[in-house]
Amino acid sequence: MIYTVGNTKGGVGKTTLAVNLAIARALVGRDVWLIDGDRQGTAQTAISIRADSKHKPSIACACYFDGVTLRAQVQQQAAKFEDIIIDAGGRDSTALRAALILSDVLIVPFQPRSYDVWALNDMAILIDEARSVRDGLRAFAVLNCADSGNVSVDNKEAAEAVADYPQFEYLPTPIRRRKSFANAAGQGLSVLEIKPTDKKAVHELNALIKLLF
Repeated sequence: MIYTVGNTKGGVGKTTLAVNLAIARALVGRDVWLIDGDRQGTAQTAISIRADSKHKPSIACACYFDGVTLRAQVQQQAAKFEDIIIDAGGRDSTALRAALILSDVLIVPFQPRSYDVWALNDMAILIDEARSVRDGLRAFAVLNCADSGNVSVDNKEAAEAVADYPQFEYLPTPIRRRKSFANAAGQGLSVLEIKPTDKKAVHELNALIKLLF
């Protein structure tokens, strides 16, 4: 299965989510390949830190910023892995467009802010284009870096706004803004591994994983 975590808007937490998903899958024994398709290279940096610290399991990671190269490499090597997770976007790029055509599942993280919700329109257009040349692409919108607490008007309104875009399925498993996600990523870890354990962050990530995988 090929999963892309992508958005044309930057700052939505897609790399942190992609790294957490890749590590989570590896922790349950899946053979995972994480592809960094964002020119900032943050996912590769996190995995390099993980490798330097000798954390296990190790994660295979590669960078392909050009869509032609990304597509060719995935087509050549996909059979070697059980799960491929592509971190792409931050803008409309050839890598993001190639990833959408290759992927079985698209995960679009967005924050409960107007600019993030508006950016869903750009992703909806790209999804329609990808579906015009391939069948079976599922697209999920995930509220990421959501406001803390069980009651948030901004969270609620952002989630409801997804209904305006039939290209997406909204997953009711928000990931809230928690320091543990940033602290873990800075060490090349998932929140499932970092100590002390943030039980709320672990619960949120596991809830999302259960629906996605």
